[in-house]
Amino acid sequence: MSFPVERLRVALFSGNYNYVRDGANQALNRLVGRIEARGGTVRVYSPTSSTPAFPPTGTLVSVPSFPFPGRGEYRVAMGLPAGPRGDLDAFAPNVVHLSAPDWLGHAAKDWAANRNILTVASVHTRFETYFDYYGLGFIRRRVERILRRFYGDLPEIFAPSDGMAELLRAQGWSRHVGIWSRGVDGTRFDPARRDLAWRRELGIADADIVVGFVGRLVKEKGLDVVADAAALLRRRGVAHRLLVVGEGPARDWIEERLPDAIFTGFLGGDDLGRAYASMDLMFNPSVTETFGNVTLEAMASGLPVVAARATGSSSLVKDGVTGRLVAPHDVDGFADAIAMLIANPAMRAAAGRAGQAASRAFDWDRINDAVIDRYCFHLAA
Repeated sequence: MSFPVERLRVALFSGNYNYVRDGANQALNRLVGRIEARGGTVRVYSPTSSTPAFPPTGTLVSVPSFPFPGRGEYRVAMGLPAGPRGDLDAFAPNVVHLSAPDWLGHAAKDWAANRNILTVASVHTRFETYFDYYGLGFIRRRVERILRRFYGDLPEIFAPSDGMAELLRAQGWSRHVGIWSRGVDGTRFDPARRDLAWRRELGIADADIVVGFVGRLVKEKGLDVVADAAALLRRRGVAHRLLVVGEGPARDWIEERLPDAIFTGFLGGDDLGRAYASMDLMFNPSVTETFGNVTLEAMASGLPVVAARATGSSSLVKDGVTGRLVAPHDVDGFADAIAMLIANPAMRAAAGRAGQAASRAFDWDRINDAVIDRYCFHLAA
């Protein structure tokens, strides 16, 4: 017997639901919207700020927090204190969904365990890799042990890609890994949005080949590889323009490394769609992502993608068909792949068409319904 969606009462816990825009919270907001559209009820518990990046979907309960040391744009929840805990008690959820292994996530997990409430989790980033970018690689093994304990006894955790699911199983995080993929808006991310006039406003000639990077400007996105590959292409005399779309605390650092690049700052909505479509190929060397939203958006926009052979993009990019996959941190390999695509317009066009065709399989409603179905499966068991 199936569990009716209308009886779902989901408490979702997030470290960043809407105060800084990123791919993870865009997915969470879409999931909440889909649950509510199908008649379920959701309350979201997360740190908040006085200047959120966007309005939240659903009911958001603020959890006391403090700025993350050295990265003040992010906030750390102070566990689950009396105010939000009382709200949670009154809400009486039948599903607890954890989206981050932070203090709030641990407190919510304990709260649910004491009440025998179904608890699942979704993995949105490779937290264990972040420390390598900030000189703290020596604590990585300890962090990995904490993550295995956090996720290991849950009935199901959701990974956004097959590659990430395989990694989680191999690392012993859990044997029960389901797939919660990501979708893309094919009307917003569309080759038809290419805008030569906008390119000219940025000083880009119609004949220039534009290599794009899209993402938050933080070092864990592989900015060092972007800078080194761009410098190598310049030394080789490979003509191109580098367009960087995004904002973040490492902007000054990367601008100094890329004096010839064009920086747009943050772009969203249709402006972001126009930026993608106005590029000629996409470069994503990040190895910290579990899915690769920017890779999928670029594919939907008709761009060939040069990406790291890592957990996110390797599940999206078909090497030699929709772009090129390169060993992580291989600057020479990235430069070779980019140079080859720059020199071959027919190859770029074919890869772009193939990528756009592949992106059509990523429908948000179908993807979020799969998560809702798993909630109901566990509740009916």
